[in-house]
Amino acid sequence: MMKSPKTLLAIPMLGLAGALAAAPPPGERISFVSCPIVRDTRSVPCWLSSYRGDIYYLTIQSDVSAEVQPPLLGHQVLVEGKVSADPEICGGIVLDEVRLTAMPELDANCNTMLPADDRYVIDFNPRPPGPSGGRLAFDPAPGAVREVPLPPEGPQQISLYFDFDKGVSFRHPRFLGEILRTAEQIGASKMVVTGVRGAHLLSDGTLLQESANTGQRRAEEISGLLLAAGLAAETEVNWTDAVAEADGVDDWQSRRVTVELLP
Repeated sequence: MMKSPKTLLAIPMLGLAGALAAAPPPGERISFVSCPIVRDTRSVPCWLSSYRGDIYYLTIQSDVSAEVQPPLLGHQVLVEGKVSADPEICGGIVLDEVRLTAMPELDANCNTMLPADDRYVIDFNPRPPGPSGGRLAFDPAPGAVREVPLPPEGPQQISLYFDFDKGVSFRHPRFLGEILRTAEQIGASKMVVTGVRGAHLLSDGTLLQESANTGQRRAEEISGLLLAAGLAAETEVNWTDAVAEADGVDDWQSRRVTVELLP
C-alpha cells in the first residue's frame, strides 16, 4: 500500500519529538494503546509504536513460535512493558517483558508502513521474541538440555494467561499439554477451572476492562479443550464477572484461567 508524503514525514517528526522530550528511565513500567508502525529493513521488518513523543521498538515480524506475536495493521495495539537500558533497535526504545495485544476494533488510521532505512540495520533475531529458525512452534531449540523434574504430588494449580479480551492463542497448547501430563501424573479425579475477567490501568490513568463474559468464555474454552483431549475427571467450571483490581503493574496476570487438579 502506497503512503502519501504526509504520512511518511510524520514519523521522523515523532522521532525528533522523542529526542527533545525526556523518555521514561530504564526500569519504569509503561503501558499504552497506540497505532503500530511497521518498518522494513534489509533483514526483517520491525514493529514500532509511538507514545508521548517517544518511539518504542515492539518486536520483529515473526512466526507463531515467538513468545510475543507482532501487532496488526488496521488495529491499535495494547503495549505493556518495562523500559530497557539496551541500545535502541530499529530506531525505537527497547521494552523488556513486552506484551502486545492487537485491539479488536478496526482503526483505519493504523496503516503506517515505512520503507527500509540504512540507519536501521537489525539482526534477524536481535533479541527474544524472534523467529524459530524453522523449528516447529513448540519444539525445543536444537541441542537444548531438558531437565526432568520430579513428578508432582498432591493437588496442583496451573494458570494460563491471555491477551486482552482474547481467548486461546498459539502459545497455549504447551500449557494445555502440561495440564494433561500433570493430571495423569497425580491421577486427577477432579478439575476445577476458573476464569477471571481482567482489567488494565494504562500509564495515562485510563482503565481498560475486558468484556463482561470474558472469564466465562475462557473457562469454558479451556475446560472443553482439556476434556476433548482426553482428561477424564469430574469437571467444575467457574468464572467471575467482577472487574479485577488494576494498578498498572503486571495487570496481565488478571487475564487468566486457573486450572486446579485434585487427586
